[in-house]
Amino acid sequence: MNKGVLKTLGITITVDEIGKCAVEMPITEKVLQPFGYVHGGVNVLLAETAASMGAFKMIADDEIAFGMEINANHLRAKREGILTATALLKHGGSTSQVWEIEVTDEQDKLVALSRCTVAIRKKR
Repeated sequence: MNKGVLKTLGITITVDEIGKCAVEMPITEKVLQPFGYVHGGVNVLLAETAASMGAFKMIADDEIAFGMEINANHLRAKREGILTATALLKHGGSTSQVWEIEVTDEQDKLVALSRCTVAIRKKR
């Protein structure tokens, strides 16, 4: 799946397992805020992408998953390199899932911590 924001920002899936998903993105000028650091919203985008992709692997063909709530703590500023968001399933219910996500840099230093709740619904 390489379209939309994934294609625009060069986001790729690096781990795709039941209960675990990781995505990776190079830091480019496209994702910097006016002061030259990665925009905090990009950390959130990566976190929700990892959680949502993980959720889709676990649902039935007649279901759809979408982000319902997300929070993030931004812990380290970055100007260059590669960011990886790794999502781990913490709760897998029939109507919702809760994922914890760590965003790290290429040296495995923690950049952001996030938690995302994903709603599971029947397709219409």
